Amino acid sequence: MASTSITVEHMARVEGHGDIRLVIEGGQVTTCEMAVVEPARLFESMVRRRSYEEVPYIASRVCGICSSSHVVTDLRAIEAVFGVEVSDRTEALRELLVYGSFLQNHATHLFVFAAPDFLGHKSVFPLADVNPELLQKALGLKALGNELCTLVGGRSIHPITAVVGGFTHEIEPAEYLRLADAMDRARPFALECVDLFRDFDTLDVQTEGDLLAMVAPGAYPVCTSDTARFVRAGYDFAVDAVEEEIEEYPQHSSAAFLARARRTGRPYLTAALARVNASWDALCKDARYAAAKAGLRPPEYNPFANNIAQAVELVDVLDRCAALCRRLAADDFAGPSAPVPFTVCAGRGVGFTEAPRGALFHILDLDGEGRVERASILTPTAQNIANLEADMAQLAEKMVDADYDEAMIRLEIEKLVRAYDPCLSCSVH
Repeated sequence: MASTSITVEHMARVEGHGDIRLVIEGGQVTTCEMAVVEPARLFESMVRRRSYEEVPYIASRVCGICSSSHVVTDLRAIEAVFGVEVSDRTEALRELLVYGSFLQNHATHLFVFAAPDFLGHKSVFPLADVNPELLQKALGLKALGNELCTLVGGRSIHPITAVVGGFTHEIEPAEYLRLADAMDRARPFALECVDLFRDFDTLDVQTEGDLLAMVAPGAYPVCTSDTARFVRAGYDFAVDAVEEEIEEYPQHSSAAFLARARRTGRPYLTAALARVNASWDALCKDARYAAAKAGLRPPEYNPFANNIAQAVELVDVLDRCAALCRRLAADDFAGPSAPVPFTVCAGRGVGFTEAPRGALFHILDLDGEGRVERASILTPTAQNIANLEADMAQLAEKMVDADYDEAMIRLEIEKLVRAYDPCLSCSVH
């Protein structure tokens, strides 16, 4: 292929609106852009002068899937300012909230967005006709995530029971045990998901960027650590230093800011694949076995493997949630979940969680009355775009060298974008 221009307007089967622009001249990729065309949503401005009590509920509206993650991240930022230390029981409930989002997101992404690419369908609707049982089981996983968020957070999106210092409500022990049993029943299908995505053919692309994930000794953390790791560069940093370690910058082709590591200048990927690379040894036994069986072992730098990593996390989440629910039912966590007392004061706080799509940071500056003076949000998709563009360019060059036709290049580029599981609406928060 000598020269061509490939444009995908309104990329399908992703959250939000974005365009792809790929220009090949003389057999070389000269332009490769993932243009986010969503308008700015101005959440960082929206919360200024608002009380700390309002901010988590406003921030949750950044995303309908990751709303639990945004609430917990904001709460952690506020608690960092006020010096609040929550109980082990509250931490367990917050983990359940975040894991509910994982079940919602991963099941939707894998089967509604990604699977049609590999099964020769334009959308999920032919899949529903060809294999309705598969889709119904996948939607059952999503429904289980919805139920978990509803019972723990008060509703399936935009939770209301999680507040600074704890929770305003808890379900009865019998409900926890019922949820645990439901998690156990869902595990066999989650294991099938890993096998299914293992068997899908993908091209060999090795991202040249870094990978960023939350880490903690002996753990697979999602909301209980203040340490982040750049996996390939091999260094950790405390979450308080996030603005010194991560640089956001504008690009003419996108309404979203892009990101890179300040120390190395490299773009990076933050997603399920980054978490598996960073905390492989801490995966639950069944999840680690399923990952190894699927050929997913660190180091794994093929971004297409993010689909398999999400499937592995479904297994891991079900195991963890079942265990957490049974321990909560048995009152096996120290301290109550009721909000602990605290004193409002001025200061800067950084919240950090692993949202389903990757690392999520909220930075808040509060005045002496607990009102927001400045807010900054780093969403996973905004952090991923620069690395995604680099991977797209690498993939396109491989296909040009292999003499792929234009239709195949377009399809594989779209599959790569969807493997990243972007939420383009979140990226313009």
